[in-house]
Amino acid sequence: MCGIVGMVGGDLTIKKLVDALRKLEYRGYDSAGIAFRTNEGLRVEKSAGKIDVLESHLGNMMSTGVLQGMAHTRWATHGEPSDFNAHPHTDCTGKIAVVHNGIIENFDELRTALESNGHIFKSSTDTEVIAHLIEDHYRGDLITALRHTLVDLEGAYAIGVMHQDHPDIIVAARKGSPLVIGATQGGGFMASDVTPLLKYLRDVHFMEDGELAVIKTGNVQILKLDGTPKVKAPTRITWSEDAAEKGGYPHFMLKEIYEEPQTLRNAITGRIKSKLPHFRELEKMGEDLTKIKGITVLACGTSYHAGLVFQRFVQDYAGIRAEIDVASEFRYRNLPLGEGDVVIAISQSGETADTLEGIRKARQSGAKVVSLTNVVGSTISRESDAVIYINAGPEIGVAATKTYVAQLAVLLLLGASLALNKRNPEVISQLVNEIEGLPTVFESVLASADEQCQRLAREYYQFRHFMYIGRGYSYPSALEGALKLKEISYIHASGYQAGELKHGPIALLDRDFPVFAIIPEDELKAKMLSNIMETRARDAKVVAICSESDREVSRAVNSRIEVPKVSAPLYPLVMSPYLQLFAYHVAVARGYDPDRPRNLAKSVTVE
Repeated sequence: MCGIVGMVGGDLTIKKLVDALRKLEYRGYDSAGIAFRTNEGLRVEKSAGKIDVLESHLGNMMSTGVLQGMAHTRWATHGEPSDFNAHPHTDCTGKIAVVHNGIIENFDELRTALESNGHIFKSSTDTEVIAHLIEDHYRGDLITALRHTLVDLEGAYAIGVMHQDHPDIIVAARKGSPLVIGATQGGGFMASDVTPLLKYLRDVHFMEDGELAVIKTGNVQILKLDGTPKVKAPTRITWSEDAAEKGGYPHFMLKEIYEEPQTLRNAITGRIKSKLPHFRELEKMGEDLTKIKGITVLACGTSYHAGLVFQRFVQDYAGIRAEIDVASEFRYRNLPLGEGDVVIAISQSGETADTLEGIRKARQSGAKVVSLTNVVGSTISRESDAVIYINAGPEIGVAATKTYVAQLAVLLLLGASLALNKRNPEVISQLVNEIEGLPTVFESVLASADEQCQRLAREYYQFRHFMYIGRGYSYPSALEGALKLKEISYIHASGYQAGELKHGPIALLDRDFPVFAIIPEDELKAKMLSNIMETRARDAKVVAICSESDREVSRAVNSRIEVPKVSAPLYPLVMSPYLQLFAYHVAVARGYDPDRPRNLAKSVTVE
């Protein structure tokens, strides 16, 4: 969840390191720091708070040329956010600096042993033990010292190490947390993801668990834990640096919502053939997909809501038994899985710790794993039997927007593909045709959707509570709408199946507790209208998101947002930008930054 940047060689300055670190702010953090090597030696500067605070501490040093440097944003797991607990951490000599993303599970016993041997600690973090262990093992060879240190560590890590006596290299290691490395004749580079590197190179190596690396100008050397070299081809990144910038929008979140038409095109391109779904990525699985006994979907957060839509679609159209579980719960269940079972793992980053452990457990039981992710070379993609990339491009805003839309589009096509053996191809072809036309639909409605949502946000932003309700395919939309509102506007919002209102939640409703009803033109519309009347009878205001020109709904509610008419399974997709825009404008009206919601991180790489 932390952000790591490292550079060595070339015309490196402190400013370049800080600028690169800013491109990882979306991951969420509470402190920042930098270690750099000048001709005078190794120096560390760090502080609690945002990168702006760190930059003010650096002052006129920003233009200073350095031989090597590492920068870090920390999201606290061990020890409160503070100057002392911020990374990088150093050893007793002050010659070794370490940055780390992950959790060292046995740090307490390691620290006790190190302190008994005379080491003095300056922080309460788990990371600092790494610096002192490297100090203990160092005999002039930094990579050997790191190798021996890794043997002592239990847990997850992406580690970067600098040593004052080795100003031409940075050494790195990875187990369970992402790390990307690369080199050009202009320098050597590492980062938690590719975003900070796009300015400098396109060919990168995604480090794998158990790998170490020596990074220097001109090349990177990848090693196994035993020190033997490992040869692997680089991955070419096609994203442009501009794709990671705001492009004139006030926030990344708004920019990324407006990118959704193109995101949809990218997600479905190459996956429709002769008007039917086609996934070349799944061809190698052969009969495993034609003889499925059951499907289990694993996901967290927004990805879980996309999975709920897929679960219902597969059961409705393919007649396949499907379950869905939050990955953090699945890890500790004894669900019987084996031959004939397929697990669909959904993770935007491809590094979500709970989902990763879930697929490892599933594969051990004999199930096949198909993963959906946005990140090429991510751990989940490498540890699955097949991987489907959603091709959404970089998403900087912490709250998932365009990645959710891409997930839904790909999952609906995947469900349609599984349904081909069960349904008349004409039914599937009609749905696929609708999906293929949705990018154009999104383009035509986004401006008016933005206007509608901004108007409603001005009306409702001062409320402290909200309830979202839906039925059928609209229930996942209720959950996702509530999640978006609470994570960026800090309004308490809950999502419920509308039929559950009278079993408890309706007790909350009054004139200060509005309801957001998801009520498209589908077979459950009449039931939803009844539920809306129940809420109105409690004097609660009702905002509805409904199909265009629906007079029944307009008469029953206080305010409404209208969306284009589509087939029932596609409403969660069509409604997504409206729910996102409403939450966005409420957050802005309340004076919050929707790109950086408090306490949250983009990529959750710890349990």
